[in-house]
Amino acid sequence: MLSEQAVPVVRATLPAVGGALDRITERFYARLFDAHPELLRDLFNRGNQANGEQRRALAGSIAAFAVALLDRPDTRPDALLSRIAHKHASLGVTSEQYKTVHEHLFAAIAEVLGDAVTPEVARAWDEVYWLMANALIAVESRLYQEAGTAEGEVWRTLRIAARREETADTVSFLLEHPDGSAPGAFRPGQYVGVRVALPDGARQIRQYSLSSAPGLPQWRITVKRAGGDPAGEVSSWLHAHARAGDTLEVSVPFGDLVLPEGDGPLLLASAGIGSTPLLAMLGRLAAAGSTRRVVVVHADRSPAAHAHAGELRHHVGALPHGSLHLWYEEPGGSGARAGRADVRALDLPDGLTAYLCGPLPFLRAVRGDLVALGTAPADVHYEVFGPDLWLGTEG
Repeated sequence: MLSEQAVPVVRATLPAVGGALDRITERFYARLFDAHPELLRDLFNRGNQANGEQRRALAGSIAAFAVALLDRPDTRPDALLSRIAHKHASLGVTSEQYKTVHEHLFAAIAEVLGDAVTPEVARAWDEVYWLMANALIAVESRLYQEAGTAEGEVWRTLRIAARREETADTVSFLLEHPDGSAPGAFRPGQYVGVRVALPDGARQIRQYSLSSAPGLPQWRITVKRAGGDPAGEVSSWLHAHARAGDTLEVSVPFGDLVLPEGDGPLLLASAGIGSTPLLAMLGRLAAAGSTRRVVVVHADRSPAAHAHAGELRHHVGALPHGSLHLWYEEPGGSGARAGRADVRALDLPDGLTAYLCGPLPFLRAVRGDLVALGTAPADVHYEVFGPDLWLGTEG
């Protein structure tokens, strides 16, 4: 909670700070990487830096947190904090790095806003930063403890037991310990970080969902080759170089979009490679013989582009109250609907909990339709692959 002294200052200056956040975060990252080039080389996603998405996500998270402090002072925006904390943990972020961020962020604020940053304004926004930072540090500390690892010590070496070509641009890897033992437990829907050494010496990290159910001898990740450089440099490297018998640096699992306990009805909706965390959920439900009502929606370009399509049908077919609804932009003779997924066309059960994963336009459209149909916003959960550009916009 903000102090009584800080509340009116943050409220008065939020329009100015919020309006300048894009310039502030641009200057922040420039300062940070000038002082610590190793962070861009080995921690931050160079693709998201190049296209500006990380800058916009940081600005959105700061603005959303400040608004929450003012509008809901007795509650904490736990959903926002949880998503960020899980991503940070999968990168091995440490509490000490928040001090480095603070130094360069506040120097950037002073540079951009100039004389408007009085000592009073600086103290108030310092409160905002440390309330958010300390909340994230606490959540990340708990995540590290639950994972049985020290702060930031998330990396382990796993061997590729098998490589499988799923579609023209998608490949899956089965992972195990070098001695052949199973990598360990995870919750359906979680992801791991994968760190690779690139030709220029950088060690870049990307997150990939565990795409098969827990309890199997190996973990599976499914990697779609992303276009562009540096946006697709890790996925392209994995497609070109990673083979059975090779080893990869892989983090312990994190992620808060996980299969819920209970017997209530579920909607699992995905587009493209966003099906991967939902496949793990479906695999667990099918293996357990779940009698829950499960409505599964998937959208893709075509049958040939749909990775793990046969597995998806198998899992849904194993659920006595499961139903599968497919949309392809080019359905051919598949029997799927043509065009984009439309949950308004479905007979959805009352009281469902929805889990969505896919590109941001898909998430926005499906979430908006569900809320319009009467689903409570709190019952619609989502996972974004990459920086969360939706922060502060869900309503």
